[in-house]
Amino acid sequence: MTTAAAVYEVKPNNIYAWDANTLTATMKAGGMRVHTAVTSPPYYGLRDYGADGQIGLEQTPDEYVRALVTVFRGVRDVLRDDGTLWINIGDSYANDDKWGGSTGGKHAGGLHGDTNVGRGRKATGLPPKSRMMIPARLALALQADGWILRDEIVWHKPAPMPEPVQDRTVKAHEMIYMFSKSPRYYFDATAIREENSPDMQRRAAAGHTRGGTKTSRDKSRHDHETMLKMREIDASGRNKRSVWTVNTEPSPIPHFAMYPQKLIEPCILAGAPVGGVVFDPFMGGGTTALVAQRLGRQYIGSELNPEYAEIARYRVAGRIDEYLAKMRGEAFTAYMFQEQTA
Repeated sequence: MTTAAAVYEVKPNNIYAWDANTLTATMKAGGMRVHTAVTSPPYYGLRDYGADGQIGLEQTPDEYVRALVTVFRGVRDVLRDDGTLWINIGDSYANDDKWGGSTGGKHAGGLHGDTNVGRGRKATGLPPKSRMMIPARLALALQADGWILRDEIVWHKPAPMPEPVQDRTVKAHEMIYMFSKSPRYYFDATAIREENSPDMQRRAAAGHTRGGTKTSRDKSRHDHETMLKMREIDASGRNKRSVWTVNTEPSPIPHFAMYPQKLIEPCILAGAPVGGVVFDPFMGGGTTALVAQRLGRQYIGSELNPEYAEIARYRVAGRIDEYLAKMRGEAFTAYMFQEQTA
């Protein structure tokens, strides 16, 4: 296992079993800079992952948000001046007896960990059943800490996790926020353009633009050139919209919750050039690294739980079946030992 004490130079294409603050401090000291950061932190009050110092078990939403602001302050230190930060985060409900409560998002299941982490904890200070607005709290706190909030994206889930509720709608979306470090930043809009609607495709083929036809707007050479440019843009597609419909994906790891690869593909394509470095301070099962590698980018990740860090390394190396076989073998050995010593 890689430890902070044993490593002094952080190198791309590695996943470190460290806490995020230690890794960013080490990266900053060594001059390592990344093009973009794409991540999803542990959701508030949802799961105890069994790791000392983990985020998500704070007593109040404000404490949770402050902990994340500290982490992302370190991320800002290692971002290039033209870098961006993309955060997927879900919300929770105030509930005195369960403390939190999933909205059916990325962390609704898990490899290990107690989901009833809130029993007996201090109340949030909100009326029971209140939506805690965790994503909005975090976005505003990061904005106050100096980040530029550039985009608010809705992840629409066509098949959300069922919820046994009769007094509100079933939650079918989560938020993705894009922040920049500076007013001018790297963003490859062309790499994530969408197809035009069928109607717009027909209009572009017929020579129409958003503002009219060639004949109605061809009043001057300037207007004609502008019109042709608009026509060319229309024919090539449209700028990506801020509602992304992406299905959740089955996990190769039993009960391990991860965001779908398709969800973060646009973040990586727009946020880093080919060969650029993508950072994830909450690497989990390695999805960010896996997508970055597939798209021709480099990656760096931190994961506090050593078991998850190992899983991520196996996934990125294309050896997840080997890991699962190893786990089955260890489980069988442990079972036989118990039988023999019983």
